[in-house]
Formats: sequence, structure tokens, C-alpha cells
Amino acid sequence: MGFSIDAGDRTPVYAQLERGILSAIASGRLAVGDQLPTVRQLAVELRINANTVAKVYTFLERAGILETRRGVGTFVAARTAMPQEASLRRSELGRLVDRFLADLSSHGFHVDDAMPVLEDRQHKGA
Repeated sequence: MGFSIDAGDRTPVYAQLERGILSAIASGRLAVGDQLPTVRQLAVELRINANTVAKVYTFLERAGILETRRGVGTFVAARTAMPQEASLRRSELGRLVDRFLADLSSHGFHVDDAMPVLEDRQHKGA
């Protein structure tokens, strides 16, 4: 699947995994109907606790992003726009921006340094 956990990242493991799954869906690496690894498989692959994987899968299932079919596995759900989806997306965007700003600061940059680069990327369609 290409998910990874960065032990040096201050972001909690569950949030890194959730972000990785959402990013894979947003980028098209995971499409509607694609099967995710089992809880145990992903836990072993990422060297994290299986309960952490299970909690992320459950959270994303409740949000309508994943669906679990008993005895078959966990899949990317076919979703219709749901009111809580907008809230989840805003929350995820907030976390991404917070991380980006923290990374900027830790490398000695200010948001004003990044704005021209972001605007350039926006114009290039990135």
C-alpha cells in the first residue's frame, strides 16, 4: 500500500496512518472498491500495534470512507457526500497545515517564505 510511519515525527502513529490512508485515496493510489491489508498484515508491515490499525479502520469506517465486509476484508467505500465529510476534510486540512507550519519553523522558514513557492505551484497545477 505504501503507507509509512515516521518514528521521528511528533504526530501520533494513528494520525500518521489515518493521513496515509486518506492521502492514498485522495491521490488515487486507492480507488473505490480497493481492498486494504488486514489489520494484522498492516500492523506487521508498519511495525505498530494491531489495535492502532483497528482503531483507524473503525474511525474511517464510521466516517464512511472505508467499509468492512465480514470475512472478506476492508475496502475503500463508495461514498456519497455526507455532512460530516466536509468537517473531516477541514479537520484533516487543519492538521496538514499545522504540520507544514511546524516543519517550516523547524527549518528556519516563515510562512511568508513559503507563500511565493505555494503560489507558483498553484499556477503550475500542482
